[in-house]
Amino acid sequence: MPKERILIVEDEEDILELVRYHLSRENYRISCATTGENALKIAGSELPDLIVLDLMLPGMDGLEVTRNLKNNSGTRNIAIVMLTAKGDEADIVTGLELGADDYVTKPFSPRVLTARIKAVIRRRTNRKPDDTAVIKIHDLMIHPGRREVQVSGESIELTYTEFQVLHYLARRPGWVFTRFQIVDAVRGADYPVTDRSVDVQIVGLRKKLGPAGGYIETVRGVGYRFKEA
Repeated sequence: MPKERILIVEDEEDILELVRYHLSRENYRISCATTGENALKIAGSELPDLIVLDLMLPGMDGLEVTRNLKNNSGTRNIAIVMLTAKGDEADIVTGLELGADDYVTKPFSPRVLTARIKAVIRRRTNRKPDDTAVIKIHDLMIHPGRREVQVSGESIELTYTEFQVLHYLARRPGWVFTRFQIVDAVRGADYPVTDRSVDVQIVGLRKKLGPAGGYIETVRGVGYRFKEA
């Protein structure tokens, strides 16, 4: 079975080929970019699972690429492993604070880089949202344990399905979900419900939530997402 897709961003041809060779041997699907600008285009269109990102790039550097990726709701969840020259501690700290998952210093061992990438992917795969955590976004509070929703301290009465849809979207703000994914998660794959039924639930939710209903955004042609705080 095909593995995860990895985008390698490196302007030095020898290093790019070295990384590509070793990751290809692990059966990862590989894309390559030599500039930050091109990396952003590829990331936006292909949505790789992970980016191996050189910090010292011509034009837009790796930190700016990271900043752009993390400020974009469509790419912010892509994992990033930075490649950096030894001694660039300030850049490493900045990159991690911007949201990078790990870093490897140059010169580097391809085996170590591969191991770090596998570790990041493993952590990402095992990371699941806490279904019991109370969600608070601005004036909206969702309490899964009590199945309670409040807006500005006032309780909102929701049906079972309305609550399930709201909680499913809100626990991963910024993520876009198709109508089928929402149906599958809320009532199971065998539940006989149409895309139109999801739209009806969303309309009902928005009406009951009042101004807070604006947190549920329509992604035209795709589905819905919960607006990030």
